[in-house]
Amino acid sequence: MALRLLLVLAVLLFCVAQVEVSSDAKIEEQQTHVLKGANRRLLPFVDCGGLCDERCKLNSRPNVCTRACGTCCARCKCVPPGTSGNREMCGKCYTDMTTHGNKPKCP
Repeated sequence: MALRLLLVLAVLLFCVAQVEVSSDAKIEEQQTHVLKGANRRLLPFVDCGGLCDERCKLNSRPNVCTRACGTCCARCKCVPPGTSGNREMCGKCYTDMTTHGNKPKCP
């Protein structure tokens, strides 16, 4: 009887350990990027391609918009919601980036 109880307890502990390992694996699956250089920090993964396609779909020059948006997204890790405006939602990184002609870069 004691041997059966010990066996059941061992199986139960093994199952709990497997659940812990699988939950750790799920946490590791969430993609993050480490920014190299002076501003080292852990940044969340952002699907720049999909978000920029959605942002630029109504633009008169969608290819140019998507390219600029992709650059801004890669640097700032943010794309504002909607198809225009709302740039302030991404902070100073997104709003203060300019082109060589001193025009706002990010759509």
